[in-house]
Amino acid sequence: MLALRENDFRHKLFYAAAAAFTAFMAVCLFYRQPYIPLLIPGLFFVAWIAFHHLDKLMMATAFLTPVSVNIGDIGLGLGLSLPAEPLIFGMMLVLILNLAAGGKLDPKILKHPVTLLIGFHLLWMMITTLFSTMILVSVKATIARLAFTMVFYLLAAHVFAGFKNIRRFFWLYISTLIFVIGYGVQGWMAGGMTKNAAHSSMAPFYSDHTVYAAVISLLMFPLIAFMADSRYSRKWKIMALPVALWLITGLITSYSRAAWISVAAALAISLIFLFRIRTWMVWAVSLLIVGYVVFSWTDIIIKLESNTEDSSSDYREHLQSISNISTDASNVERVNRWLCALRMFNEKKLFGWGPGTYQFQYAPFQHYDERTIISTNFGEVGSSHSEYLGPLSEQGLPGMILFMLIGILVFVKASKYILTTENKSGKIIAIGIVLGLSTYYIHGFLNYFLDTDNASVPFWGSLAALTALQVYHKDSSGNN
Repeated sequence: MLALRENDFRHKLFYAAAAAFTAFMAVCLFYRQPYIPLLIPGLFFVAWIAFHHLDKLMMATAFLTPVSVNIGDIGLGLGLSLPAEPLIFGMMLVLILNLAAGGKLDPKILKHPVTLLIGFHLLWMMITTLFSTMILVSVKATIARLAFTMVFYLLAAHVFAGFKNIRRFFWLYISTLIFVIGYGVQGWMAGGMTKNAAHSSMAPFYSDHTVYAAVISLLMFPLIAFMADSRYSRKWKIMALPVALWLITGLITSYSRAAWISVAAALAISLIFLFRIRTWMVWAVSLLIVGYVVFSWTDIIIKLESNTEDSSSDYREHLQSISNISTDASNVERVNRWLCALRMFNEKKLFGWGPGTYQFQYAPFQHYDERTIISTNFGEVGSSHSEYLGPLSEQGLPGMILFMLIGILVFVKASKYILTTENKSGKIIAIGIVLGLSTYYIHGFLNYFLDTDNASVPFWGSLAALTALQVYHKDSSGNN
């Protein structure tokens, strides 16, 4: 477990912070901003919790993330989510200070292959930041990734040494997501139940319908796993059923085609666990599919270009428009962004343009005949639209490879755990988390979300849960 050292250093630091807040309050009063000091008691309370109950603050932040409000621009074209992102950044600082003061991390977590690979990923981001074309933007993006991984992977993995904390984490996030879904469904109905109404009905909590649907997809399968666990409390199972149906309602009314595809793919993947299909067969089928795509690429493109069904409020037409790369503006713009990312990579293959810089740098790489009616010279309508091509353009080839390797290793290690564990509850939850993560990695071919707290908190938390299951809960009963 994570040992946060209690000593004079921490107490002196706390009193120094108290003195600084007092001085700040005096300055606010002097400049006639009396409403700002009203925040001070709350800040003191949060600071006290951070220094004494960092695990509880992490859980509280998971609860607050879905209802955090996005502020559009705080400078350099960067946004901020309140209160989640300041809390996450503050927890990172507290964790660093505790470690500097002698706190200890569990070597079993630190030596886990997924932890090591995430560390290499962060190190490469730092290196590419040094070569960035926009150093301040890249510093912000790298610090944000560092904060998300330190708090919701490294800290969370230690907190999840308590088995029930894994369930609590998912339930806390879902409990406020329920409210956002209600808010979004109401906005969709008020807007005439159209596709366009669904695109922004969840604002200001989620930036658009795609990240909102991606998060719902990621969380849906762990929730279903809770219901499938025979050792889970009956009252919580009964509660989980209407919540799962509500998540499905949010997914359907999101009009996110990418999310629908990812859920369908996850359902197909679930057959591997249901029928206990051997690993070699999974790899063989995967290679056959990849080979078919590679050797039939030209024919596939011709068929895609022959589809002229545009996205629509009608669900049947909307589904049919998924493969339209000729006239559907959303799909064509996505291809435009991908091609820009590839052209950017072609110029800076090793270090890329710097973390977080794609939306500021891609405009000159657009070709006139590839632009659409929603094309811009700034990334207002999404960024690179790919969790893979985004890092490729921003962090070079090593950046993309490292991110892909994290995903591959997570699934390999989790699959081994599922096959070998004696913990039945752990096995079921692991399957649910793996299926949820599979929706995110599949969705990642079409969109890019890990620069947002909405997606980063459940994503890195899911990885932490799988790591904790492997380290702490392989042989336990699952009821501790």
